[in-house]
Amino acid sequence: QVQLVESGGGLVQAGGSLRLSCAASGRTFSTYHMGWFRQAPGQEREFVAAISWNGGTTTYADSVKGRFTISRDSAKKTVYLQMNSLKPEDTAVYYCAAKWLGVSMVPSSYVYWGQGTQVTVSS
Repeated sequence: QVQLVESGGGLVQAGGSLRLSCAASGRTFSTYHMGWFRQAPGQEREFVAAISWNGGTTTYADSVKGRFTISRDSAKKTVYLQMNSLKPEDTAVYYCAAKWLGVSMVPSSYVYWGQGTQVTVSS
């Protein structure tokens, strides 16, 4: 069992930066692949970034490639999403999630989810 708690969201102007954190509880955090997803009002949840259990593999949605960076600190049981050059279209609730068996961009393949943190980018 893993519990995930996101933090770091807020209001930022376009072009600004935020760093989201996802703190995990449970002894097996280091065995999970982790992902970040986001959901804007009236839209489906979409993939943002994912990282493998050992940090050796990362993957990004085309819309955030070059602007966002996912990383993890297994000693702190925390996954981060550094978001730079933010755009108004990045506005959404951001969720972290955990899974086994490979990095994935598919939300339904993730087993555990956090409650989400709101990111609002003003123009």
